[in-house]
Amino acid sequence: MTAPCRTGSGGAPASRGQLPVVLRNPAFGAVWAAQVLTQAASRMFQVGVVWWLVSQAAGADRGLASGAFLAVSTLPAVVLVPLVARIVARCPHRSVLAGAAAVAGLVATATATWTYAAQPPTGMVYGAALLLAGCQALFDPCLTTSVPELVEDADIEAATGFELATQSLAGLAGGLLGPLLVDAWDLAGIVAGCAGAYLAAAVLVALTRFPRTAETLAAHAPGDVPQRRTLRHILGELPFIRQVLLCFAAANVFTTAVFVVMPLYTRSVLHGQGSTVAALEAALGVGTLLGSFTGGRLPGSPTAAGGTCLALMALALGMPGLVPGLAVALVSLALAGWCVGVIGVRFVALFQRSVPAADKPGFFAVMQALLGATFPLSSLVFGVLGDHLGARWLCLVQGVGLAPVAVALFLLGRRGRMTAQDGTAMPCASAPESSQDICVDTASLEGAR
Repeated sequence: MTAPCRTGSGGAPASRGQLPVVLRNPAFGAVWAAQVLTQAASRMFQVGVVWWLVSQAAGADRGLASGAFLAVSTLPAVVLVPLVARIVARCPHRSVLAGAAAVAGLVATATATWTYAAQPPTGMVYGAALLLAGCQALFDPCLTTSVPELVEDADIEAATGFELATQSLAGLAGGLLGPLLVDAWDLAGIVAGCAGAYLAAAVLVALTRFPRTAETLAAHAPGDVPQRRTLRHILGELPFIRQVLLCFAAANVFTTAVFVVMPLYTRSVLHGQGSTVAALEAALGVGTLLGSFTGGRLPGSPTAAGGTCLALMALALGMPGLVPGLAVALVSLALAGWCVGVIGVRFVALFQRSVPAADKPGFFAVMQALLGATFPLSSLVFGVLGDHLGARWLCLVQGVGLAPVAVALFLLGRRGRMTAQDGTAMPCASAPESSQDICVDTASLEGAR
């Protein structure tokens, strides 16, 4: 229990404690809003271009074309990991965030100018997607690393939930607008909207003062500040977390394929238009938003909650293949989104508390890359399959493939608890009580000292 704040105004601090985290920490609220803008722009561009390819530009090879586009859009998050980690570790975080958003805004502005002048070649659209994804690959891990600079320690978990909710808000806004703008104003409408969002985010971050800096936090940290280690050392000293990340990377092969399957399912099974894709994207986004805000209230350890959610996702993603229809697809995607939100807030909050502060820039960069590394593969594989199999079969493949990963995560948590009970490992000292199945080897801890 914490003692109430004492000020001369009496009850003001108590009422302030009841405010949402974005109002208690205005700097975090401003940067969080900037992330909403950047991720909404990125999602709007991706969803809109995929629908443009499927409905207009790609012809008979729509599966391969959309899968290749999504693969290109995720490559920077994978190949730029070492560079992103170095930039985030060495440069002021506010400068990195504002600079990434500004560069993305300039790229989108140049693309919009070309698009209004003439119909752009497909290769140019792919190139713009590559550059925009590179900026987003720098922005996201930098913001995650910056959370302790923007909020008090007691607000880290709540701030993490809000930061993860950005994904669902972006999916909701971008998923709604992308296909609708394609149907209304073709590709030009999407790119112009993205340019405005990116530039607004850059201005918002540039005008925000960070209450704390990484140097200030390090200076006030108890004990000696450890030197930053390589990415291999970071994950090597967190064996359980490394295995959890590998489970989620395997799960992503089947879960991220939904962004290829949804447009194909809309066109071939539902025979819908851009508004149908927007509705499906909205269901996924609303579900993720609800999961982000309710995930911290669920009982059980992260692995138990994560395994349950992966099992529910397997059922949800496979159901539209068994029972085709718009209503079934909407409910299934909402459930799948809720599971994604729960998993995100439980595990990222745990990582925030378990990973040493000096290692966070490298860890969150490699986490994003590891989880995103399967996205290009998934997009290409399901894109190619989409040109040879029906969309209903693709839904079934997603569900069947995800089920073994849910079992593996359950077994991983059980093995971690048994190891801790045997005395061969110890829980992370900074992990919350509901996360005591996250363990590291005692030998690794001694080596770190």
